[in-house]
Amino acid sequence: MGCVIEKAEVLDGAHLMRIIWQDGTDSIYPAVWLRDNCQCPDCYLDSAKARKLLIEALDVYVGIKDLMFDRKKVHIMWPNDHHSEYGADWLKKRCFSQQARERLQKELFLPECQYWGSEFQLPTLDFEDVLKDDEHAYRWLSSLKKVGIVRLTGAADKRGEVLKLGKRIGFLYLTFYGHTWQVQDKIDANNVAYTTGKLSFHTDYPALHHPPGVQLLHCIKQTVTGGESEIVDGFNVCQKLKEKNPRAFQILSSTFVDFTDIGVDYCDFSVQSKHKIIELDDKDQVVRINFNNATRDTIFDVPVERVQPFYAALKEFVDLMNCKDFKFTFKMNPGDVITFDNWRLLHGRRSYEAGTEITRHLEGAYADWDVVMSRLRILRQSVQSRD
Repeated sequence: MGCVIEKAEVLDGAHLMRIIWQDGTDSIYPAVWLRDNCQCPDCYLDSAKARKLLIEALDVYVGIKDLMFDRKKVHIMWPNDHHSEYGADWLKKRCFSQQARERLQKELFLPECQYWGSEFQLPTLDFEDVLKDDEHAYRWLSSLKKVGIVRLTGAADKRGEVLKLGKRIGFLYLTFYGHTWQVQDKIDANNVAYTTGKLSFHTDYPALHHPPGVQLLHCIKQTVTGGESEIVDGFNVCQKLKEKNPRAFQILSSTFVDFTDIGVDYCDFSVQSKHKIIELDDKDQVVRINFNNATRDTIFDVPVERVQPFYAALKEFVDLMNCKDFKFTFKMNPGDVITFDNWRLLHGRRSYEAGTEITRHLEGAYADWDVVMSRLRILRQSVQSRD
């Protein structure tokens, strides 16, 4: 049935419109916002879902000249006799109340994170199902957003499978290591991942100012002994650190750390960035972790008295990650693809023995969260239209 308008009226000298809905609630809309969002062909390009009206042409003190309404629409005449109309459902969705705004933000940036520790159950889906069926693809990406990692099983034991996932979401994130890259033991390795040694918990590529949001890792060949993967929910660890040692949390969320990456791969590169290891939004919520001990620069741009306290805070953070209550260990099998949130999860690997031939081979790629979230919203629409 949708939303039904009971009454619409002008308030505040024609600078506000109030709607009373049939359900008893009411909404207030500023006249300037209504004029800015006129949906007529002169003001809005429907084929692109984009505004044509320029700010230069907008009277920011505009008032409503005349207002008419029925149960499903509001009609407004402006002082220059321009006419606008707005549907009831459209208006209700964009209500300025805090409750309505929170509901809409959840809908746009769905779903919310669920934290986890060592008791974690790794979500698992079939690789081919995800490629072919929208419902499985939706489950894949919504679980990825919710818990930060999903395992896909049944991919072929050959290169190129992560490219298929890239096409499924839209496109992959090109970096200096290429569209895809091979994790295996290499002579004169240009990255510590390309050795047989242990990799401690890290996020990938904090040397970039905008580190890739999602990582895809496909197991093509797996060593018999060693090489287990370790993951930890960094957001959960941050919450624990804040409770246990607020000072350490404050240091790691306010100190800019230099990261560097220099070498030759897809092309030659010399990358430099500064990041806070724990990145907060304007509501002091953790939104990203930037930490790779291998690429943390020897240059540290802080006053000398802040150096030791920083190391103490970082050590506490890393010790928490390695605590048995937080980390989850598993071993990838050939044909497994793990897809995970590189802004939230920290991942590592246990060492394995070097051999005369390649005993462990993963193919990796990155994707941007904007691309992933775009596909998630489109898939949600596709799945909901089936119901």
